[in-house]
Amino acid sequence: MIPLKDDNPTKKKPIVSYCIIGFCVVIFLSQLGLSESELRDFTYSYGLIPSVLMGIDQLPNDLFKISPVGTIFTSMFMHGGWMHLIGNMLYMWIFADNIEDDLGILNFVIFYLICGIGAAMSQVLMDINSQIPMIGASGAIGGVLGAYLINYPNAKVLVLIPFGFFSQLIKIRALYVLGFWFVLQFINSFLSSSSGGGVAYAAHIGGFISGVILILFFNKKINKKSYKPKIKGVKKVNKGPWEQ
Repeated sequence: MIPLKDDNPTKKKPIVSYCIIGFCVVIFLSQLGLSESELRDFTYSYGLIPSVLMGIDQLPNDLFKISPVGTIFTSMFMHGGWMHLIGNMLYMWIFADNIEDDLGILNFVIFYLICGIGAAMSQVLMDINSQIPMIGASGAIGGVLGAYLINYPNAKVLVLIPFGFFSQLIKIRALYVLGFWFVLQFINSFLSSSSGGGVAYAAHIGGFISGVILILFFNKKINKKSYKPKIKGVKKVNKGPWEQ
């Protein structure tokens, strides 16, 4: 099930979403110019390594470019291949604009980064001794998907369903599209744990759950800020005021 677009228009242009997509693309294109050894060093320097973040291991001096905490953020903009990049940016393009429209620029930036942190720590806590770098925007984007599920469960999403040599285009409610995506992460996480897969499914799950929880707080904050109580007119009466 491959989402292609939704029928959920926005009031404003999603500037932050476009910037994130553009930045991820630029970073990936810059990686293409690196040799195999340079790319490996780049990944270890700016990717998130659980054992380094937790203080268990240290990077060699020639690979230490930024603090381990900083790699939580740099890793969000790195990708390991064309399909990795295209898949993430497709979901970002379809679903992030509405959440940015709901939250506004500043709140969306905060929301996106916190979801990325939640996703990263979910993967780190799965194996704090891991020395394998984690890269990708999937976790933060998972948070966007979780928020979209809460705010727009009934929005229609055009999806491509492949059937071998044939394929079908149909519109499905976002509830089912994103619900299927979330369940698929659980299934794949169990399959990959037994086969040694290289996808950080725990980050996907952690990011999605972070988005579901965070959007409830952000929605409440925004609704409270925009709420204006109605004040009824006061009629004059021939009675003195109450005294206390």
